[in-house]
Amino acid sequence: MGGSGSTAQAEKQEFDEPWRETPWENKELLENNLRELKLSDPRVKHIRILLTGAIGAGKSSFINSVNSVFQKRITTEALANSGSADRSFTKTYRTYYIRDGQSVLPFVFNDTMGLASGESQGADQEDIVKCLEGHLKEGHNFNPVMSAKNEDCRSKPSIEDQTHCIVYVIAADTVSMMNDDVFNKMRYIRKKASDLEIPQVIVMTKVDEACRLVKKDLRKIYTSKKIKEKMQMCSKLVGVPMNYIFPVNYHEEIKTKDDIDVLILSALTQIVQIADDLLNRRKPEK
Repeated sequence: MGGSGSTAQAEKQEFDEPWRETPWENKELLENNLRELKLSDPRVKHIRILLTGAIGAGKSSFINSVNSVFQKRITTEALANSGSADRSFTKTYRTYYIRDGQSVLPFVFNDTMGLASGESQGADQEDIVKCLEGHLKEGHNFNPVMSAKNEDCRSKPSIEDQTHCIVYVIAADTVSMMNDDVFNKMRYIRKKASDLEIPQVIVMTKVDEACRLVKKDLRKIYTSKKIKEKMQMCSKLVGVPMNYIFPVNYHEEIKTKDDIDVLILSALTQIVQIADDLLNRRKPEK
């Protein structure tokens, strides 16, 4: 009886079929498409992807995971904290270039100080807005209690300086416990990004910590009812539609793994495509 009951309970945790297709066997194709990406606007060499989210959500780890895929080894260029913390590990506004051997790929990431409740520990939301507009200069040191001063800002940012897609990074295992202040800041940033017509996505991290099924088998990510519920929660709290939310996992081992890489590459593909759509809309007519 106990065995059949636990089996029935396990079945309730899963959908019969994956509700989103994942190209598990097409890792090389995903990589090649990103390597060969041709941007719509010749004025722009790199799509600029801005990461924001709560302290400890995994913004820096996402950058490292993308870099690891193309380097074929675990990399730690963006310094990341080993666990959740009360204070953001990222202090400085910096651009991270993704390399494939000696080549630099046509997209870059900007990491930001994490958002926090109150005003004493996390990034000032106005600084994130300055990043969207391309005003914030490289190397700016985030100040939790003061927005960037004029000398830390560009007066006339180029289209290359501007953000082409913003990514809200949210940890699946802690989303239900996140402070309302953090979500209020995300919604404020989302409103500003929407006014600028900047595309927005959510990367939902740490899915293995949120669901035991997925921890055992990552390919169950789109049959897991719990993961879908977490995605729906993210959508409701931030306002980003479900089709722009991408659950991923990070490498804990010293070697890369194909299934983890495929989820990261699939999310990245969607991000660069919608960012390039923005470039296409903004490029000058011939």
